[in-house]
Amino acid sequence: MKTVLSSGAVADLRRTARFIAQDNPARAISFVAELRDVAGRLADLPHGFPLVPRYERHGIRRRSWKGYGILYSALPDRVFVHRIVGPGQDHDRVLGLS
Repeated sequence: MKTVLSSGAVADLRRTARFIAQDNPARAISFVAELRDVAGRLADLPHGFPLVPRYERHGIRRRSWKGYGILYSALPDRVFVHRIVGPGQDHDRVLGLS
């Protein structure tokens, strides 16, 4: 099984890198690489993290890592990462689901 990042998740990683780079460009690169690696390893245990309350019917799960939340769905053939949210970001706003 593989992990696929949505265009929104890729944009989230870019925003995270730009934010961290304001203070530490080298850490921005390594942090985003680590975050991408953690997301990639979701395929090893796709049902290993809890469903997000209020998003159970959409099958959206959340993997936390260093204050960030990886919002994903475990599909039959892949793990699909919807978004990667930073500390304090609103799930409702970034997911746009009702």
